[in-house]
Amino acid sequence: MTRPTGRALRLTVLVGESDTWHHRPRYTEIVHRAHVAGLAGASVFRGVEGFGASSVVHTSRLLSLSEDLPVAVVIVDTEDRVRAFLPELDELVGDGLVTLDACEIVRPTPRRETP
Repeated sequence: MTRPTGRALRLTVLVGESDTWHHRPRYTEIVHRAHVAGLAGASVFRGVEGFGASSVVHTSRLLSLSEDLPVAVVIVDTEDRVRAFLPELDELVGDGLVTLDACEIVRPTPRRETP
């Protein structure tokens, strides 16, 4: 059984897998900065197909796998903490996209052991 524990804000940053920041993957830099900022957590998800501002479709379905698949960095924390982190993204996002969504944190209810 799960129980709601509170409202939060989900930050999603969409970038290309090959996008870099000072010779480091851009998504890695975003995760590193989120960690340094003390945010609750960050996850990176690799897409299988997508397009962005360039309108070029990148896909993993071709014989030679694309090296610039879409990547989503997802961070969830309180609204205040996420909004305070937004200035960190100003120089990092480039042609990427940043979205914010209200969400609710749900955690499992701890099981009681039966004798």
